[in-house]
Amino acid sequence: MPDLLIVSGLALGSSGAVAVAGLLGLRFLRGRSVTAHLCMLVTVTVTSVVTAVVVVAEAMFLSAHDLGVLGVVLAVAGVVSLGFSLLAGRRLARASVWAAEARAREQALERSRREVVAWVSHDLRTPLAGLRAMAEALEDGVIEADERTDYHRRIRLEADRIAELVDDLFELSRINAGALQLTLGEVPLGEVVSDAVASAAPVAKAKGVRLVADPSPYGVVRASEPELGRVLANLLVNAIRHTPAEGVVTVVGGSDDDGGWVAVSDECGGIPIADLPRVFDTAFRGESARTPSAPEDPLGSGGGLGLAIAHGLVEVHGGRIAVDNTDCGCQFTVRIPAPTA
Repeated sequence: MPDLLIVSGLALGSSGAVAVAGLLGLRFLRGRSVTAHLCMLVTVTVTSVVTAVVVVAEAMFLSAHDLGVLGVVLAVAGVVSLGFSLLAGRRLARASVWAAEARAREQALERSRREVVAWVSHDLRTPLAGLRAMAEALEDGVIEADERTDYHRRIRLEADRIAELVDDLFELSRINAGALQLTLGEVPLGEVVSDAVASAAPVAKAKGVRLVADPSPYGVVRASEPELGRVLANLLVNAIRHTPAEGVVTVVGGSDDDGGWVAVSDECGGIPIADLPRVFDTAFRGESARTPSAPEDPLGSGGGLGLAIAHGLVEVHGGRIAVDNTDCGCQFTVRIPAPTA
């Protein structure tokens, strides 16, 4: 019994000294990475065990041969244990970092969803209230005969805008859910640009904005033509919406070793530096006012989803989209990869 007490005391004292040193080391590592803390924890654990065994073995008056064999066994076991534990600790640290990033992305996505629900609810409530008021007025017969045509036109315009907003929400939900399936192929970028410009030309004319497209060759990219056309259409509509009458919207493009690129420039006056990182956020409009535009406006106020959809579609293609301020406005640049050899 006394021998057991002596052995226990020696083991406790030696391992305790290592543990105290380890606590001081952890205090020194305060503020460092999770990997550093795990490495220190593993090193202290293995070292305390090895130290206790060596101290007790010395106290047992083992022969030099036995001590040598024990030392070799402890050295090999310690190296293997340390190596495995450090490797596992690093993987665990990386996994914890990935988990933290995943939680942060999930929280950001949830905040974005709540914001979209709140903003879209407001955007839907206003036109629905107008539709109800006009329908009730027509139903009660309080509208003069010569005003009914105008009421019907306004109802149709509001219904079209609600349908457009619902379509944007559906498209954005497919992108965020990863459910968007693209049929990729070799697409002449110039043809997509030409079609998008032709479709946006009547809207630009109605607002008094001049739309200019560079006829230079744009190259061939690997893309899905409908989705790429949607990207350019959204950028053009956004540029026309924020360009004042008599302003100019310019479309240029080209190709390089990485693929094709298109840049849409407007004369919106520029975007505040603080807002540039938020331009592609869902429901971001660059303004705090939520008052919708007049029904006669050919573009409307927009649901704040066009740029978010364009950003998502470009990323699905493996491309990049960026925005920069220019002298009199801003420029959106889209890059799409070249076809694989």
